[in-house]
Amino acid sequence: MDGFLLPYKYKWIGTALTIFGLIGLVIFNLFDFQINLPVFAVCSSFFVTKICTVFRTNVADEFIILSLLIGLFLLIFSKEKIENDTIKQLRLKAFGRATIANMALLIFSTLFIYGNAYIAVLLINLFSFSIFYLIFFSILKRKSLDREGMLK
Repeated sequence: MDGFLLPYKYKWIGTALTIFGLIGLVIFNLFDFQINLPVFAVCSSFFVTKICTVFRTNVADEFIILSLLIGLFLLIFSKEKIENDTIKQLRLKAFGRATIANMALLIFSTLFIYGNAYIAVLLINLFSFSIFYLIFFSILKRKSLDREGMLK
């Protein structure tokens, strides 16, 4: 897994992008924030389906989603200050637990949530695996450090 990890300094960039995305999400939802720009779309389907077209639209939500996706990616794939075999094992455990939690969320949602609410769950699913991973990794890392007596 070492070959896939970025240097530790990218964790700070990931944190900044994630915070920026979360602040943008709040502003977007509370104040109907808009950034209207012309965009190229391979496929656009609003009232009429268009292929390979340019049109003007609000891209604020795309910027927010990209900020969150890239930020979470950098948080997950950046090395820790001390990257050793224990951390590698914790990463693997967190990955497994995040996969199980995310699948449970999707199965539950498919069985009990319908209509537009289900589409919202699918949108949340863009980020849920990353969030589950970060939560489980943090918990496992904290427990491991506590067991080794490094938090006392």
